[in-house]
This record gives sequence, C-alpha cells and structure tokens, in this order.
Amino acid sequence: MNTKYSVMVSSGSTANLLAVAALFFTKKPKIKRGDEVIVPAVSWSTTYFPLQQYGLKLKFVDIDLETLNYDLEALEDAVSESTKMIMIVNLLGNPNDFDKIHKIIKDKDILLIEDNCESMGATFNNKQAGTFGLMGTFSTFFSHHMATMEGGFVTTDDEELYHILLSIRAHGWTRNLPKENKISNKSDDWFTESFRFVLPGYNVRPLEMSGAIGIEQLKKLPSFLENRRKNAELFVKLFKDHKDFIIQKEISKSSWFGFSLILKPTSSLKRKDVIKKLMDANIECRPIVTGDFTQNEVMKFFDYEIHKELTNAKYLHENGFFVGNQQVLITHEINYLFEVLSELNNY
Repeated sequence: MNTKYSVMVSSGSTANLLAVAALFFTKKPKIKRGDEVIVPAVSWSTTYFPLQQYGLKLKFVDIDLETLNYDLEALEDAVSESTKMIMIVNLLGNPNDFDKIHKIIKDKDILLIEDNCESMGATFNNKQAGTFGLMGTFSTFFSHHMATMEGGFVTTDDEELYHILLSIRAHGWTRNLPKENKISNKSDDWFTESFRFVLPGYNVRPLEMSGAIGIEQLKKLPSFLENRRKNAELFVKLFKDHKDFIIQKEISKSSWFGFSLILKPTSSLKRKDVIKKLMDANIECRPIVTGDFTQNEVMKFFDYEIHKELTNAKYLHENGFFVGNQQVLITHEINYLFEVLSELNNY
C-alpha cells in the first residue's frame, strides 16, 4: 500500500471499528461524540455501526447511479461548518474521485477515513485506494480480492494512531507496543507489562493461521487483480450501452469486486423477474451491498439526518443487483450471464 504502518485484525468490520475508536484515543482527540460525519447512503452495515456506537451523528448523502460512489455535487452541498469527518467508501472495487473530494474540503478541517474493504488493489492516479485518508480499512474475507478466510487490516502513516491500533486490537494493553511509543511509558518488566491496560480495547486479533494464509495470498494478489480486470473487460464489452441495464462506470482503475446491474428507467423489465431468471439459471446474485441503508429498521438506534433526497440510492435499492467476480478467469460464466439476461425481452 506504500503506507508506513498496517495492523491486521479479525475482519474488515473490526478494521472499521478500530479505525473509528482510535480517533477518540489520541492525546488530542481527533473527534468527539456528537460530531457530524458524512456517509454515503449505500455501503455495508459495518461502515456505519462503529460511528453509531461511538455516538457520532451521521449525515447520509446520495450516491452516483453510475459510479456507485458519492454523488459529488450532493457531497459538496452536504458539507457544513458542523462536518468533522467524511467516511469515503470505495464501492465494489471502484475508487472515488479523490481530486474532486480534496477540492471540496481543501480549506476545511475535515478528516477523511476510507472504507476500502471492497476495493483492495484499486488505484486513483496510480495511488492505492485506502491511502488517501488518515486511515484506510481493508477486508480479506474469503470472497474478497485476497483471502485469509476471515480477516482485515488498517493502514495509516500516523505513528500515534498505529500504536493505538496495536493496543486496542488486543484488550487495550501495552504488551504489543514497542518500548518507545506514543501512548504510555513502557517498562522493561515483562511481567508487569503482560497485563497492563491503558486504553478501552477489544479482542479483535487475527488467528496466526489467517496470517499464514495471507502471506501466501499476497504472493498471488497481482495475478488475482489481473484476472478480475480481464473479467471486467469482457463484462463491460458485453453490457456497455445495454438497453436494459446501467453498469458501474470505472473511476481511474477499479479492482472490480463484482459486476453491478441497475435497470434503466426506460426498461420494461422488473427486478423480481430478472432475479428469478438468474436463480433458475443457477446464477447467484445479491443486492448492491445494502441498497439504501436508511431503509433498514436499525436506523431507529441512530442519531442521523438525511441530506435532501436520496434519489439515486432509493432507485438502486429497488432496481439494482450485482453478480460476483472471481480471482480466476470466468469467461464462460460471463458469456453465460449475458446469454441468460438476453433471453429477457428477447434482447
């Protein structure tokens, strides 16, 4: 990633949890309860949950129906004097346009944190997604770009945050900290330092087996990414300008987590009929992440506001789905997908 530090954890979800928690534990806290954090209306649940659990106020902003990332005009309009942080989510392998985002916040004291759990290997202007903010989070769940079965990590260039992450990953103790660190004075007495607690932490360490698998997977990651992109070339060739479907528009260089399909407003197809067709053909599919997250019952536990109308998120919620990509070439499967969907309305 070309960052100074990386801390492996038990999942991408716990990577998000630690990244949010760490902001509260710096000597000069970078954020406090009640602060406003902007989030996209479409992402995975554990993008949002740590923010809620730490008492932050979420402002939900609409997404772009083609890129599936922030609607940048809506984002710019949503930024206010109350905004303390923006959670950037690179959805389904697609990096955000960080040039435009940095222009939006250039004169403002606003933190950027990246949830890059779906986009390992994506780049924007040759810089790795997940490295544009103060911290970036990644997932190595078995369906992601590389696998440790369950697992994830947090990257940062900030040494204090790195030491905090090391501590709160394992109970908030000092045991895993270097002698010289940014959190506490550490003695040479190993016995005392074994069970000395300085921060309210968790136990979200990865298994050593996960680390061993990850070391081998890292060697294969370049070929995994190459195959995903080759698969995407075929998918885009087949579905570009399709009369019924909007497909994801690549920003810079996507790592293509999966292939999204959203019914065009002009299409006569109904999503339920498309899903049934896919299921009958033994092609698995899913909603596009959570769809419009604000339509979930769990929102009753949140302190939040919705910025204007989430027009695109609502449309995606009702009309979108995605199919998976793989780290091996799936030329036959992608052609089969196209053939099956072409049978609808005799395309």
